[in-house]
Amino acid sequence: MTVLDRRALNRATLARQHLLTRAAASVPEAVTHLCGLQAQEPQEPFTGLWSRLAGFRPGDLDDALTGRTVVRTHLMRRTVHLVTADDALAWRARHDTMLRQRVLGTYRRELAGLDLDEVAAAGRAVLADRRPRTMGELVQALEDRWPGPPRRALGELLVAALIPMAQLPPRGLWQRTAGVRNLPLAIWLGRDVAPLPDAGHDPVGQRMLRRYLAAYGPATSSDLRAWCGLAGLPAAVEAVRDNLVVFRDERGRRLLDLPDAPRPDPGTPAPVRFLPAFDNAILGYHDRGRVIDAAHLGLSVQGHRTVLVDGRVSATWTVRGPYLEISPLRPLTAPERDAVLTEAEDLAAFLDQGIEDIRVDRPAR
Repeated sequence: MTVLDRRALNRATLARQHLLTRAAASVPEAVTHLCGLQAQEPQEPFTGLWSRLAGFRPGDLDDALTGRTVVRTHLMRRTVHLVTADDALAWRARHDTMLRQRVLGTYRRELAGLDLDEVAAAGRAVLADRRPRTMGELVQALEDRWPGPPRRALGELLVAALIPMAQLPPRGLWQRTAGVRNLPLAIWLGRDVAPLPDAGHDPVGQRMLRRYLAAYGPATSSDLRAWCGLAGLPAAVEAVRDNLVVFRDERGRRLLDLPDAPRPDPGTPAPVRFLPAFDNAILGYHDRGRVIDAAHLGLSVQGHRTVLVDGRVSATWTVRGPYLEISPLRPLTAPERDAVLTEAEDLAAFLDQGIEDIRVDRPAR
């Protein structure tokens, strides 16, 4: 069985994430291919798409959000994701159990004894007037019936688990600061969430597996689960296994993949790319070693924006006042530093935040 080393997996990931070559794709096409972008920080998807798409303009994403072809909603791992309307409606029911379990796991004592179906029905009744509401406004409308649970716990149960919600613009629009206003997906998109099929048949899980491999593979079944947070996917893997190819990584773990998916030569040059906070090119795996060293794993979950050099996380970046600051995690060669500065200049122009200079710190010891 063919063994794929870490560099081979890295180049496959970069190719499928549009990080080897910027893709000539529309925003909905890119969001579809990437299976969504993590988006709890509303401005971060703009950088993620700029690093992946040729000619991307912030207005392209604004138009997709206001035109309701993409939507912000709680989905994979109970985090806010930017996904297409079609995927939000097709995937949400498959995530319902996980979303409930994760909210209840966080607020087990606070929410003990609640009739979840009754709470969900009451929340939908309040929202039936089609008026968007903040989480606080929704809780306030219900707290006479359920005065016991803390407002935060009841609110998260409603907007992140019980009712499939869209977070409405202007939240998530370019350089806009706006609070979260919620409306049920079915109302915002004008279509109902697709129901789950009969037990024992999981076409949604099978399609998600193929889509995940197209954007993230080759990958283990543990990687798949880490990306979406769903249990019960082994049956989906088993159902399509005959249509997949199998490799091994350097530790002997089985890697699944689509037969015709790109697996570039490991020697393929990788350009410098600036990634936003919580980018799924890093977070979309159980084993993130193909992209980031073990010593820096904490950066990927702490919200640090990162820089890929030769395909690996080699620096962090941030904007402080008039400066774009880059903090290398290792010494950069002179050509690497030049490439980082060139890409940083393009990023500064894209961000349009009055950045006057780019600073590169000395690498941490």
